[in-house]
Amino acid sequence: MAVFVRASAHVVRVLVADSNRTQSQLLSSALRRQSGFRIACCEFELSDCLHALAVSPADVMLLASRLSNDGSNTDFETVRALHQKYPQTSLVLLLDSYDRDLVVNALRAGVRGLFCRATQPFKALCKCIHAVQKGQIWTNNEQLMFVIDALTLGPTLKVTNARGEFLLTPREEQVLAQVAAGLPNRSIAQQLSVTENTVKKSLLRIFDKLGVSNRVELVLYALTRPDVKAQEPAVQAPAVSGLPSRERKTAAADIFEKRNAPTNGDARPLD
Repeated sequence: MAVFVRASAHVVRVLVADSNRTQSQLLSSALRRQSGFRIACCEFELSDCLHALAVSPADVMLLASRLSNDGSNTDFETVRALHQKYPQTSLVLLLDSYDRDLVVNALRAGVRGLFCRATQPFKALCKCIHAVQKGQIWTNNEQLMFVIDALTLGPTLKVTNARGEFLLTPREEQVLAQVAAGLPNRSIAQQLSVTENTVKKSLLRIFDKLGVSNRVELVLYALTRPDVKAQEPAVQAPAVSGLPSRERKTAAADIFEKRNAPTNGDARPLD
């Protein structure tokens, strides 16, 4: 059970979710030594996280990432479920490393902060917590450009089941859209900035999920099934600022103009 400690009149309630007990204890102890935080811990499992939030609501949740870059890891579903159930809780992924797909998929799942433990100091984590609690997005410029680049890849094809649940990962949706447009694997790989082997693996997972056995059946499925809908790519992220160049600022502002919360393109809170 998560139990908050160090109550005070003005604090940020932080829940640390990490299945590595030693790492969780070390991080929690370090945070408890900082003023302005109330700290609780739980395992990084959906049931434990939901129970902890039900018992003691949190403003910010730190998730020790185990996410894979192909979007197939079930932890993405955990993140989505937490965001849907507790949208008022800002989710921060604690990363050892990242790539384009992980960043885009994490933000699509509802994450509001990406903190790389290998390159950022502990003091920056404290700033990250305060930033996301205020409604900002905590990313660095490279991660933000990953998101902007993802929005230029064209529409995706959304495939849902009878309950309206998405069957494919964001990457698989992109591959499906390119296949339906008639592109070969090499062109799809170039379009998505991945290897041909990655495209082939994505196709095999798509075949398995949709119950088709070859490329022709997949195209027919995409073109004829009513549960397949074209959709422009979208990432759940607020308004963007803090990029180093005027051009990037303009592009980011145009993309995220529908939301008003500031972001933090330099992985620092905005003044």
